[in-house]
Amino acid sequence: MSTALRNINPTFHSVQYAVRGELAIKAEELRDDLKQPDHGHPFDKVINSNIGNPQQKGLDQAPITFTRQVAALMEWPELAKLAPPGLFPEDVLARAKELSNEIGSVGAYSHSQGVPFIRKSVANFIAERDGYPADPDMIFLTGGASAGVSLLISMLISSPSSGILIPIPQYPLYTAALAQHQGQAIEYHLDETNDWSTNVSAIEESITEAKAKGVDPKALVIINPGNPTGALLDEKTQEEIVHLCEKHHLVLLADEVYQANLHRPSTHPFTSFKKIVSARQSHVPLVSFHSISKGVSGECGRRGGYFELTNFPPELVALIYKMVSVSLCPPLAGQIGVDSMVRPPRPGDASYPLWKKETDGIHAVLAERTATMAGRLNALPGMSVVASPGALYLYPRIRLSDAAIAAAKAAGKEPDAFYALALLADTGICVVPGSGFGQREGEWHYRLTCLCPGVDEYVQKLEKFHGKWVEKYGAAADE
Repeated sequence: MSTALRNINPTFHSVQYAVRGELAIKAEELRDDLKQPDHGHPFDKVINSNIGNPQQKGLDQAPITFTRQVAALMEWPELAKLAPPGLFPEDVLARAKELSNEIGSVGAYSHSQGVPFIRKSVANFIAERDGYPADPDMIFLTGGASAGVSLLISMLISSPSSGILIPIPQYPLYTAALAQHQGQAIEYHLDETNDWSTNVSAIEESITEAKAKGVDPKALVIINPGNPTGALLDEKTQEEIVHLCEKHHLVLLADEVYQANLHRPSTHPFTSFKKIVSARQSHVPLVSFHSISKGVSGECGRRGGYFELTNFPPELVALIYKMVSVSLCPPLAGQIGVDSMVRPPRPGDASYPLWKKETDGIHAVLAERTATMAGRLNALPGMSVVASPGALYLYPRIRLSDAAIAAAKAAGKEPDAFYALALLADTGICVVPGSGFGQREGEWHYRLTCLCPGVDEYVQKLEKFHGKWVEKYGAAADE
């Protein structure tokens, strides 16, 4: 090992983040290759289906006009004077003026916890959503939800024996943050045979096993709707989870960034954990995360989000404030994006008709693509997938033959990564192998987004590749 590497914090070597890992790196190399006229690949574009990045080049989710108009006027207030009459709707002009009066220049630092006026808007959004009050002083604006998750996990790891309960499969941010801060990941498995449901008895068993190994469970992570599964919790299960946290004195970390990504809201609605905790008058410490990166805004690059603290004592809130102050403040562009997310146009506002058309269109397209992809992937031999009611993804299970597993082993790869690399090389479609999210031993999956346009052509490529794969390696023994 070089001197430079010996001087690096050793925990950095154990951090893994599959969403931006080997497959994503290879995809970028291929994208460069395709710029050459004689590139030699059997496709002419790379499709990044590995990450929920709605506005990425090659995908077709356009930004919400209201959000961008407000952002434009906040970046350059003079534009309001120079623009021809009627270019900006009256409610956009009023919003930008209101925010400018509160913020001033977006080039200046804000309050470390976020602009107080925007935090009040978030509190109003939460109260309207749940029917229970929210305190702006318990709301922290962040550079995307990830920043808040990393901060809370770092604060909860008080010793190397501290553990955080995480769902399997999980979003790799959680294992990455735990590795970086030398905490223990306590895994509990979701039930794929029951639409990736959360079994509270399985969480209880994981707690018992962890304590037997000397691991001290500090918190429970719930991702709802799920990532990568898209599963949506019902209120009965949520109440059981809150009761379990009460019983074991756990902090509940509720990752709810996909709460607006609902494909069948009439039958599969979203209920926040804040509402459940409030209705039960529970004293469980709860941290709820939300983000402008998902939903219909898809403003990933603006890095905007928030977390709300519930049932945290004043001294701990003060400590969290001190820690966020180290970073001075979250990005102002992200904070303005949060304001647009929690205060969208209302009926009667000039911007409302266009906002409604745009957001309804995004919901409809995502729901249609999800249903189409799930139906056609389920028809493939050796593949099964839950038609998720939420989020941006599908998480197919692939049953691999002994020959395919042996070939993967010979190549030094996990079998699902071996499959995903072959898919990328043959079609240009980049997915994330399930081994990056966690799965039961002997099972293999991959995650892909439902954001890609041209769904028929897209799925045809997946179908054609899978057919060639089965022809080459044979079907799994259980088929």
